[in-house]
Amino acid sequence: MKKFLVVFAFTFIALSVAQVALADNDFYGIVESRPDGKIGTWIIGGRSFEVSENTELDEDNGPLKVGTCAEVEIENGVVKEIESESLRKCDK
Repeated sequence: MKKFLVVFAFTFIALSVAQVALADNDFYGIVESRPDGKIGTWIIGGRSFEVSENTELDEDNGPLKVGTCAEVEIENGVVKEIESESLRKCDK
């Protein structure tokens, strides 16, 4: 039983560390919905993202509208930037 608890604890810690590592990354997906303005909830690639006035919107590759491919940059659990991308980036 003690061995099971040690393995369980180790697995739990490893998964927790993996989730933190995955929390800071770039995510690609199609913009499914977005607020009328910048601030609010965006749905990109089936995931919900909360955007604030501090989030940068980069539309160099076209407008960030429903149906376009976007890259979401997340840092410390906060959406830092949403950038329009070519559709091939979302075909991965």
